[in-house]
Order: sequence, then structure tokens, then C-alpha cells
Amino acid sequence: MKLKAALVQMAVTADKRANLETAAGYAAQAAEAGADLVVLPEMFNCPYSSDSFPIYAEPEGGETHQYLSKLAGRLGIWLVAGSIPERARDGKLYNTSFVFDRRGRQVAKHSKMHLFDIDIEGGQRFKESDTLSAGSQVTVFETEFGRVGLAICYDLRFPELARMMVDQGAKILVVPAAFNMTTGPAHWEILFRNRALDNQAYVLGVAPARDVNGPYVSYGHSLAVSPWGDVIEMLEAVPGMIIAELDMDYVEKVRRELPLLEHRRQDVYTLKQCKL
Repeated sequence: MKLKAALVQMAVTADKRANLETAAGYAAQAAEAGADLVVLPEMFNCPYSSDSFPIYAEPEGGETHQYLSKLAGRLGIWLVAGSIPERARDGKLYNTSFVFDRRGRQVAKHSKMHLFDIDIEGGQRFKESDTLSAGSQVTVFETEFGRVGLAICYDLRFPELARMMVDQGAKILVVPAAFNMTTGPAHWEILFRNRALDNQAYVLGVAPARDVNGPYVSYGHSLAVSPWGDVIEMLEAVPGMIIAELDMDYVEKVRRELPLLEHRRQDVYTLKQCKL
């Protein structure tokens, strides 16, 4: 079984409505091209800055949620809605991705589990925990193509999370992300290829386009990686869209011919999810 996945590397502005309309335009183009799954970038509806998150934050069911639910239903696509700042009922803010099926129904949500708090000498400094709280759920959802795991940006650096999604049946890992000009050139492609190789799964990374005048400069380079670790498609830094064909039978072929997931020494080590 095959599916087409559209990775939307859009320019993000300070105008939320304009961002929604840009996302809708790409999604319509993707649907017309036969895409089954459309993925938006991390924080696609607002500037990526700690001071912006409280201003743009919405509850589940808010303006962005409703807009994209209707969009997915109208176009008949699976939509991984990048991420937005979500204001939860307890007043806390989360970096959250919502997933909608072909009828526009929300079937999953993932709040970023690992917050991006770094301070690199001569490079990037950012502290998401100043405004955001961490999620605590491993997120996998069912589609007609198989199970899909969902993580956000910094989550990718933690191989335990990717493996737990695969242990729950994921054959595709989707990662809305926004690496910067310090971490991106150094680690972006390596990490996506490593997670694909580690887990023998397709891994999709979707970033905002680069805006050198914005508060946070994205590396861009949205990409699709195969279960063998090959980069199938990759953009540069400018706005654009990839449509990558994913062959689910190929996942099974790779896992059968190089059965590393079966070769784990679970008599020696195990990985389990804690109950909160």
C-alpha cells in the first residue's frame, strides 16, 4: 500500500489569519495533486518566540482548530496541523499538534514532551519553559495506511520516544519542527536519518521556511526519509512543498530483511511507559 505525503514548508508571519490561509492554499494544492496526508510546520500560525506564545494561544476547539478541521473535511485529507500554542483548561500553555482525519474529525493530539531549553556559546539561546509546559503522552494514531507516530521538534532528539511509538505499531513518524541556524546545519539531517534507521520507519520532518528577519530563524530543509535511511525528498530554506510517496510494503521488507527490532535483547533491557 502506498500513500502520498505533502510536507508544507510555509512562510510564517505575525498575521494569524494570513498564516491559516497560506496553510489552506498549500493543502488545497496538495489535495489536487493526490496527497493523502498533509503536514504543517511547528508553530505555523504565529511567530516562534516566547513572548508570542501567550498572545497567540488558543484552546482546543478555537479558531485555528475549527479552521483546520473544516479544511481537512472539505479536502478529504489527513491533516497533521503542525503545532500551535494551546491554552489548556488549567491555564498552562503547550506546544500542541492536532490531527484531523478525512472527515475533519480530531483523531489525535500531541503536546511537545521535551522543551527546547538551550544556551549554546556563540550560537542559539532559547528557553521554551519560560512560557510552555511539557506534555506527557506518547502519541500514535490509526490510519488506513497503518499507524503513525507524532512528535514535535526537540522530541526527535530522544530515541526512546521514537522507539516507544514504533513499539505501539508506528510505521511512519511525523515531526513538525523548527531547528535553527545553529542546530539545523549540524544535526537536522543526521537526526532524521538516525531515527529512520533506528526504527525502520518513514520519518517526515516539516519546518517553517527561513525568515532572516524573524525573531527565530528556521533552518528549513523539510525532508522525508525512508526506512533504509535514504533522504527521499528535501527542500532548501525557501517556502515550498514536497509530495513524497511512501510505500508501506517497503517498511515490511526492510524490517523482514534486517530484523533489528526482533533482535533486541529484551531479556537484558526493556523500555516501558510510566503511568502518570
